[in-house]
Amino acid sequence: MESVEPIRDKKCIELVKRILKQKGLRNFILFLMGINIGLRISDILKLKVGDVKGQDYVDIVEQKTGKRKRFLITDAVKKELEEYIADKNPDDWLFASQRGGKPITRIQAYRIINDACVKAGINVRIGTHTLRKTFGYHFYQEKKDVALLQWIFNHSAPSVTLGYIGINQDIIDASLRTFWL
Repeated sequence: MESVEPIRDKKCIELVKRILKQKGLRNFILFLMGINIGLRISDILKLKVGDVKGQDYVDIVEQKTGKRKRFLITDAVKKELEEYIADKNPDDWLFASQRGGKPITRIQAYRIINDACVKAGINVRIGTHTLRKTFGYHFYQEKKDVALLQWIFNHSAPSVTLGYIGINQDIIDASLRTFWL
């Protein structure tokens, strides 16, 4: 499997948000949760309305690791969520398929994200994991706390986390860009 990249440009993120919001709240909220909470797409898609309605945290057992984790639902995400889930029942899938009775698939989530990124002119490798990597990249850029991000992601070492979000490559590229003999 080819590795995907975070969306590094905040203007591109805003453009993707606008594109998705025009299509409907479900896709917009999917993107918002992915880039603001740090959950894997497999865990996001399993959420039901009752998991987030009136909650400050998403409490889950991560599908990949089997570990119990608690992720904060930020006030900004909460505000957007409230509008989206206002008329939904607690047992409804948060990201319900239009076919009914099931959440959207990982493939459908990929199509939603990829289509919006293509329309936004983003030309890096995009996938569902782009959302989590985007969260990590911008969290690190703002907080500069690799140890905390390592804990959030359940990574074994800071070098794994920096490589995962593309910081190592950014540092290498910036260093090489100005290198001259």
